[in-house]
Amino acid sequence: MKVRCCIVGGGPAGMMLGYLLGRAGIDVVVLEKHADFFRDFRGDTVHPSTLQVMDELGLIEGFLKLPHQRLQKMEGVFGGEKVRLADLSRLDAKYPFIAFMPQWDFLDFLRESGKRFASLNVMMSTEAIDLIRDGERITGVTARTPDGVIDIEADLTIACDGRHSLVRQRAGLAVEEIGAPMDVLWFRAGKRGDENENLFARVDPGKMMVTFDRGDYWQCAFVIPKGQYDAVKARGLSALLDDVARMAPILKRGLADLKSWDDVKLLTVAVNRLKRWTRPGLLCIGDAAHAMSPIGGVGVNLAVQDAVATANLLAAKLEQGCPSEDELDAVRRRREFPVRMTQRMQVVVQNNIISAALKPGNQPLKVPLVMRLVTAVPWLQGITARFVGLGVRPEHVRSGS
Repeated sequence: MKVRCCIVGGGPAGMMLGYLLGRAGIDVVVLEKHADFFRDFRGDTVHPSTLQVMDELGLIEGFLKLPHQRLQKMEGVFGGEKVRLADLSRLDAKYPFIAFMPQWDFLDFLRESGKRFASLNVMMSTEAIDLIRDGERITGVTARTPDGVIDIEADLTIACDGRHSLVRQRAGLAVEEIGAPMDVLWFRAGKRGDENENLFARVDPGKMMVTFDRGDYWQCAFVIPKGQYDAVKARGLSALLDDVARMAPILKRGLADLKSWDDVKLLTVAVNRLKRWTRPGLLCIGDAAHAMSPIGGVGVNLAVQDAVATANLLAAKLEQGCPSEDELDAVRRRREFPVRMTQRMQVVVQNNIISAALKPGNQPLKVPLVMRLVTAVPWLQGITARFVGLGVRPEHVRSGS
């Protein structure tokens, strides 16, 4: 099998880039190792920047018909005191809200929408297991399919296979670890029709939790110190649920849905980035190039922005064959600044808020000065909303249709 471009990984970066290249008439295949897009944990916050991209592609009307919830005001309780972290209604954006939507619905929508492009082929249950080389150049991948192992030759291979990227590993690309002080326990609690609460984050001494109202259930992220999962598990599930119920009494009835630790998924948080995103014939984007902290829920949206920038910079060049490595590196030069700035802000939040909140003991928590200022001054809530909702240097679709 031979194609112009082989994309490894059917997450947000891979499916969006596949759609954009297919739309531009590039012969492209997307390899997704699973039979479907359903996962225990997938980021499901679709920010205004991504909604704008969907609008520019003419997909927004159908997209917003999918079941979703909308968030404009990000509010929380910090040591018993109510705070407002951002107000997206203050954004000068066409879609000034965050849409909460299961990521598998987002990816399925892109796959279905892309079926009209004859040049786009999405291969499910197809796992890249090695790279094909011609000297120093990457010339495709070896993949395992339900019908056996095949070689896919490609002028350009693009790694979108996530923070544990096999392609990145096989290419020998060095990762710079930045680190994170926490991991996350991810679970659902049942929700009744009369249970409504706008609080987004809760921080108590030694504990932190984020909740998302998903209509008929609460999606919960309980933050624990890095590497402490076994210790939390040793205390027992009932002890964890008691902590959750004390922090968020509205969840108390719904927590009965959690019967065992099988209902609680561990998300190991990593913050890192590649020093070099390319080899001849190869480019890494999305989490394969830079793993983000879940702070702000920006990972999906940065991956989409990478995909848009990649199509903008490379689609026309791909018509002639593989771009040079310098041309491939234009993607890093375009996207590295937004990645670094976003990770820098995530590290500031990690070091000044989350690490302090997760310290053992029962010392009263004081709301940090910057959080007090944002809560007190509405226009500052617009600045934080811009950073979360639109990000640094948002991308716009310029590749051909």
